[in-house]
Amino acid sequence: MSPKDRQLIDLLRVNARESVSSLARKLQLARSTVQERLRRLEESGTIAGYTVRLGQTRERPALTAHVLLEANPKKADLVIRELRSVPAIRGVYALSGSFDYLAIAEAASPHEIDEVVDRIGRVEGVEKTQTSLVLSVKFERP
Repeated sequence: MSPKDRQLIDLLRVNARESVSSLARKLQLARSTVQERLRRLEESGTIAGYTVRLGQTRERPALTAHVLLEANPKKADLVIRELRSVPAIRGVYALSGSFDYLAIAEAASPHEIDEVVDRIGRVEGVEKTQTSLVLSVKFERP
């Protein structure tokens, strides 16, 4: 990946909806060149997709929980499949250390977070969990 490709990706991380013309101006490249770079990055899988990041508002207070999981290695595929089926779980990450996975869950209330954590604990193959609630976000990179 070239330095311009990295710059392009950095710009898209800030605003994935920015127009190709605006990106071209910022990168000091022709619009067609930026379009071609985007096409190539998408086709290679470097850019896997574009998404929406929701903001927290008074109308939609979101709680985030980090759930560490210890799983039976023989049932890891089942655990991942079951966690994928829970809409409140935004991602699952394999870890090194005493826990095997980190699941990131989001819900509108403590009661809903509690239900998600209970559901995770009932998944066959999950042997232990430890949950931390995010109190505030000091900064976040897109």
